Amino acid sequence: MAFKPPIALDPAPLSSSSTSRAVVASSVRRAWPLAGVAAAMLVLAGCGQGAGGAGGGQMPPAPVGVITAKTAAVDVTTELPGRLEAIRTAQVRARVTGVVKRRLFTEGSLVKAGQSLFEIDPVPYRAALDSAQASQAKAEAVLMQAQATLERNRPLAQAKAISDQDWVSTQASYKQAQADVAAAKAAVVQAKLNVDYTAVLSPISGRIGRAEVTEGALVSAGEATLLATVQQIDSLYVNFTQSAADAMKLKRAVEAGKFQKAGSAEVHVVLDDGTVYPLAGKLLFSDITVDSTSGQVTLRAELPNPKGELLPGLYVKVRIATAKATDAILVPQQAVSRGTTGDTVMVVTPDKQVSVRPVQLGGTQGSQWVVLGGLQPGDQVVVDGFQKIRPKTPVNPVPWTPDGVASGPAAASAPASAASH
Repeated sequence: MAFKPPIALDPAPLSSSSTSRAVVASSVRRAWPLAGVAAAMLVLAGCGQGAGGAGGGQMPPAPVGVITAKTAAVDVTTELPGRLEAIRTAQVRARVTGVVKRRLFTEGSLVKAGQSLFEIDPVPYRAALDSAQASQAKAEAVLMQAQATLERNRPLAQAKAISDQDWVSTQASYKQAQADVAAAKAAVVQAKLNVDYTAVLSPISGRIGRAEVTEGALVSAGEATLLATVQQIDSLYVNFTQSAADAMKLKRAVEAGKFQKAGSAEVHVVLDDGTVYPLAGKLLFSDITVDSTSGQVTLRAELPNPKGELLPGLYVKVRIATAKATDAILVPQQAVSRGTTGDTVMVVTPDKQVSVRPVQLGGTQGSQWVVLGGLQPGDQVVVDGFQKIRPKTPVNPVPWTPDGVASGPAAASAPASAASH
């Protein structure tokens, strides 16, 4: 309604009839705003009654995903950080001093034990071998002469035809000639070894890395120059550590009857992307000494690697079955809240309320925690929908599955609740 300006009054004295009309008009103008407020309140009241009639003014119970606790015999597994190591590693080094003439392998290829990898210039060592062989021949000639003198003087010494001093000198010359021949033979053997060392061979079969030297490089036997590294990777070691405190706790639990000893010593390797390596390894040993700086115990396992998919130095997670629990309860890891004061889960009570329950964990099995205490069979453990839970507010438990899809009668009623909401 458009606004109308007030009627201007004549300053002249009004008659009695005029005065009455003015009073009535003023009363009507004051009544209009009050009537508008009252009408608005009636409209709002009508809306509120309509909403209350539909929902009663209360929110429906919030649906939460739950699982029903069940006892089972499960393997208690532990995931520990580890690193892969080649089962055999050979550093190929120079054993003679000389200039590298040729490289006889392809970097990164597979090599066989005894395969020639480098050739060092053999000419100086062949010359040294010839000299050693000549010295051996000379020493053998001297020995031959000394032996002839010994045989000639033997009957003379028996007949006292020569002095005792001459006979002793003859014997000493013969033995010295024998020693010279032995030394010459040893020199020949050493010279042959040096010639052989000019052909650098692979000590093991495996995959060879990059060459550390090139043709024309001077290598030294005194410094034991590194030429290349060969690693055998058809099998790998997995070195990993475990807390000594955890190991002792597990041992006490087994002794107390809470756990049974694991039936196998197999280990499985989990890669960085979360996939599990298909081939299982076997535990070789556990160190008997605890590291004083970290409180960790070192363990080693052997892992087959026939296709060479895994490489030495790779960091992995090692999953090992440490024990077997006969009456444990498995719950998804997302259902457990871990803190400095302990581990807890949320349980739906019979009156559809939520309560916090402390639990005792005993390791993992895949993506689930092994609960050893705090839960009873039949308890409904909340796994999903934590953001919908409010204190003292009823909830609607819906069966939860690992893929997040609910099933069962409770799931069928969930959409209807959401629609009413």
